[in-house]
Amino acid sequence: MRAIVACFGNVLRGDDGVGAAVAAALRAEPLPAGARVLDVGIGGIHLVQELLTGVDVLLVVDTVDLGRPAGTVVVQRPTVRDVTTLSVHERRDELADMHLASPERALMVARGLGVLPPVTWIVGVQSTDTAEPRHGLSEPARRAVPVAAREVRRLLTTEAAGWVPARPDEA
Repeated sequence: MRAIVACFGNVLRGDDGVGAAVAAALRAEPLPAGARVLDVGIGGIHLVQELLTGVDVLLVVDTVDLGRPAGTVVVQRPTVRDVTTLSVHERRDELADMHLASPERALMVARGLGVLPPVTWIVGVQSTDTAEPRHGLSEPARRAVPVAAREVRRLLTTEAAGWVPARPDEA
């Protein structure tokens, strides 16, 4: 199994830095064979470039705003827009600056290029405030980091257990 854990966020925007904190927590212990952690930061196009190499499982870690209590960890399958259904004008609006690609935009580009892995999950941490420049996580986000890391490990283990290579030489 080839898996990428893509941790998004901006450490200069408070809880938006939760992805970097989860990446550090994941790197502190071994991951299942074939799994890599990427601290993507705010450069989502880097993730798309990594997906060009061929990946079976993608786990995206980022802050979310779902109106839940701060620090809540959610696991969900993303809904990824099909770039081919967008007008030229909509494509320009959605994909104008790929250097600052959000997870949504990066996944949309990956799908458009045909490199979005068949198994893609988002592990999100409900943020408090990501708008004000601030270094460091809020207490609820800090407490959510090990929970999110456990969810990532659980998903990797679950997906690895059910994974069968298409050909024996792909193992």
